[in-house]
Amino acid sequence: MKATHSDIVQSHPWSIILAGGEGQRTRPFIERWLGYHKPKQYCTFAGNRSLFQQTVDRADVLSPTGRRVAVVAREYAVEARAQLAGRPPGILLAQPSNRGTAPGVLLGLARIHAVDPNAVAIVYPSDHFVLPENGFIETVARGAAAAASHPGKLILVGVEPETAELDYGWVQPGSRLDCEEAALFQVEAFVEKPSPDAGNAILARGGLWNSMVLIGKVGTFWKLAWRHVPEIMPRFARYRDAIGTARESAVLDRIYETMPTRDFSKDVLQEASDELAVLPLEGVLWSDWGRPERIVETLRSIGQEPAFSEEYVLAG
Repeated sequence: MKATHSDIVQSHPWSIILAGGEGQRTRPFIERWLGYHKPKQYCTFAGNRSLFQQTVDRADVLSPTGRRVAVVAREYAVEARAQLAGRPPGILLAQPSNRGTAPGVLLGLARIHAVDPNAVAIVYPSDHFVLPENGFIETVARGAAAAASHPGKLILVGVEPETAELDYGWVQPGSRLDCEEAALFQVEAFVEKPSPDAGNAILARGGLWNSMVLIGKVGTFWKLAWRHVPEIMPRFARYRDAIGTARESAVLDRIYETMPTRDFSKDVLQEASDELAVLPLEGVLWSDWGRPERIVETLRSIGQEPAFSEEYVLAG
C-alpha cells in the first residue's frame, strides 16, 4: 500500500538539514553578483526563496517542525535564523567549525538520538534544486515508510544520471528488495567521485547519482558511524549525553577542538554498501548547485529567469 504524506507525518520522522557548507566553488561568482560572500544555500537564485528555505519547506511537509534539525555554521547562524522568520524555527544547531559532512550529519543525529533513538531520520542537503517539489516529497515519503519496515537498511535517494559526472557519489543498484512501500534496490557498489573510466563504467551499467538524501532509522545511522568512523563517535556520544544540561554548549565547543574532517559519503557510505539500499528518483528534475554553471543550466532548462546576470558566471 502506497504511503501518503499524512501517513508519514503521523509516523513522526525527523529531518536533518545540512547547511554548514561554506560554498567555496561558488564563492567567486556570488561575490561578483552580491559584492560579498554568502554561502549558496542562503542565496535566492530565482523566485523568492533561498535554497535553504526551499529545503526547509520540503522537509516540513513530512516532518513536524519540532522535529526539524538544521545544522549550520556558527558564523551564519544569524543568517539562518533570519531566513526562518515566518516559519516555525525548529532546532538550529550551530557547528563551531566545518569538519565535513560526517560531523554535520552526526551532530544532528546526536540531538535526535538523545530523545528519540528509534525514530526514522531524513537527511537533506540544502544546496539542491528539485522540480516538481511534490514529486520529490512523494519519493522521500515512500523512502521513510520503507525505512520503518527495513530498519537494517540506510536508504539513499538515487538520481538517473545525464552524464558521467565525476563530482558525485555513484550508486550501482543490485537486486530489488522485497518492499511494499517503494521500489527499493540493494546497493551493489558505492563509489565516491570516481575516476573517468570508473564513472563511464558505472554509467554503462545503469548506475545512479547519490543525491545525499539519506533515510533510515537513527540507530542504523549511529551503528554505521561507529563501525566506519569510530575515531569521531566518542565525541558525539559525549555531546548526546550532555544535551539538555548546562554543559551542552561547552561540550559542543570541546568536541570540535580536535575534530578530524570526515566525509559521510567517502568514509561511511562507500565502506558500507552491504547495508545500503537505493530508491530511484523518477519524474523529478534534480540538480546539485555546487557549481555556478549548473545553476545557469538548470534555470535555462526550465525557462526560469535568474536573479543574477549570467555575466557573473561567465567572468569566472
